[in-house]
Amino acid sequence: MPETMPETLRRELPATPWMNRCAVMGIVNVTPDSFSSDGLAGSAQAASDQGLVDRAVAQAADFIEHGAEILDIGGESTRPGAAPVPAAEEMDRVVPVVAAIAKHFPDTLISVDTYKASVARAALDAGAHIINDVWAGRADEDMLPLMAESGVPVVLMHNKARWGVATQDAKLGGSYEAPQYGDFMQDILSEMREMAKSAEDAGVPSDLIILDPGVGFGKTLDQNLTLIRDLGAIRELGYPVLLGPSRKSFIGKVLDVEPGGRVMGTAASVSVGVAKGADIVRVHDVRAMTEVVRMTEAILNSGREA
Repeated sequence: MPETMPETLRRELPATPWMNRCAVMGIVNVTPDSFSSDGLAGSAQAASDQGLVDRAVAQAADFIEHGAEILDIGGESTRPGAAPVPAAEEMDRVVPVVAAIAKHFPDTLISVDTYKASVARAALDAGAHIINDVWAGRADEDMLPLMAESGVPVVLMHNKARWGVATQDAKLGGSYEAPQYGDFMQDILSEMREMAKSAEDAGVPSDLIILDPGVGFGKTLDQNLTLIRDLGAIRELGYPVLLGPSRKSFIGKVLDVEPGGRVMGTAASVSVGVAKGADIVRVHDVRAMTEVVRMTEAILNSGREA
C-alpha cells in the first residue's frame, strides 16, 4: 500500500473470495427510493437514525447466514429517474451502517456503492474494504486519486447512461435510454479497457481492479442480454468481473413482471453469468442466488477431480 495512505486505511483486508470461486455480494440499500422497493430508509424518517442501522445489521446477518461474502452498502439510488443525493446526506445514511456492520461482522467484506470521493473516504474510515463506483471514477475528479491512495479493491462500472434521461413504465419501472453504439461488444470492450487504464494511470494497482459491464445502464434490452451471453469476452480483458443483473428492468421486459417478481429471471441471468466467468454477482435475493451460484459451479466443475 502507498506510504502516503492515512493510518485509518492501513488495515488487513478479509480474504477476497472471488479469487477462488464466484462470490455473492448482497445489496444493502440504505435509501428510501430503491427501484427494487428494498430500501431500508423510510422516506419520512432521518436516514441516520438507529432504526435504520438496526435494520441494516439484521439484513446483513441474514445475508451472511445465507451465503453473502460481500455486503454492498449504498446510500443513493441509481434507479432511473432518481434524484441525486448531496454528499452529506449520503454520508449520514452510509457511514453509521458501515461502522455497525464492520463492528458486528469483522470477517465480512464491506463495499461502499458511491461515486463521490468524500463518501467513499468516510466509508473506508468507518470500516469499508471496497469502493464500488458506477461511474468508474469519472463523476468526481477526486475518486481515482482516492482509489490509488486507499489500496483497496475497486469496482469500475461501464456506464454511458445520461443522468435523469430515462423511460418510465407503470408496471416495469424505469430504464435508462441507450446511446448509439457502433459494434456494441467491441465498443464495450474498448471502453472498459480504457476505464481500467485510466485507473492504472492514476496509480490503482491492476490486481485491485474489478470490472462491471453495467447491465441496465445505458443499454437496450438486447444489449443487456448480449452482455450476459458474451461476458467471457469481458473476462478475457484480464480483470475479475462483477455482474449485477438482479431484478433489473431487462428481466421485467422479457418476462413482463414487476421488480418483486424477478427472482427466476435473476436466477437465469446469474447462472449464465457464472458459466461465462463472473467472479462476483451482486444480488438482492441472497439465499436463492447463493444456491444458484453454487449449483452452477457444481455442474461446471463436475468430473474435474476424477
